[in-house]
Amino acid sequence: MQKRERPFQDHFSGHARQYAQFRPGYPPPLYLSLAECCERREMAWDCATGSGQAAAALAAYFDAVIATDASNKQIATAIECPNVTYRVAAAEHSNLPDATADLVTVAQALHWFDIDAFFAEARRVLKPGGVLAAWSYDQCNVSATIDPVLRQMLADVERFWPPEREIVANRYQGITPGLPALGLPQQKMTARWSIDQMLGYIRTWSATKRFLTSEGVDPVGIHEADLRRAWGDGIQRVEWPLTIKAWRR
Repeated sequence: MQKRERPFQDHFSGHARQYAQFRPGYPPPLYLSLAECCERREMAWDCATGSGQAAAALAAYFDAVIATDASNKQIATAIECPNVTYRVAAAEHSNLPDATADLVTVAQALHWFDIDAFFAEARRVLKPGGVLAAWSYDQCNVSATIDPVLRQMLADVERFWPPEREIVANRYQGITPGLPALGLPQQKMTARWSIDQMLGYIRTWSATKRFLTSEGVDPVGIHEADLRRAWGDGIQRVEWPLTIKAWRR
């Protein structure tokens, strides 16, 4: 079920720099596959760009990228790139001209939108034949020793997730802009992280922040020693399965 109109919910401006530092990157083949779907590569709109990860990667394939976010603090931390223009704008009201984008992307953010209103905006901004793509990730996997500790940390903050996270957990099932779907290869996001990088990432979760505000206790600290023991001193490979949805206008 798609969501009703509601105001922008800002879960990340308060830790925008931490978000930019610790969030994992998306796999390069994802951007190539999206670019190859496009009839032209004149302009891409990356909506809810956050720290600009996707926008900077798309800049290698498109003449220009317009990257918008409703949070000016997120925009302030975004990756600088010569052919990326950053703007503060709501997903549902981009102020972009009609039929100008060859590609519209939403990375790990569709669930925060008024989805019906955003889809209407994306259809307006896309050129005929243009592509709309949205992707997300949920739980990560490391190893049989580490994963149980991560699952316990996730369980501790479960009740503090905003309800929109259920859309991610359900892999965007039932979410559609009323356009023909494109079949894209499913991919994994990977990183090679130290324990401190993993702890920094967990502290960017919106549920972690809400737990701390409500309970006055850092939930990461409760299990930090256990996670450090399980992790060891080295670098571990971390994997997140991606949910990738794409449609053609």
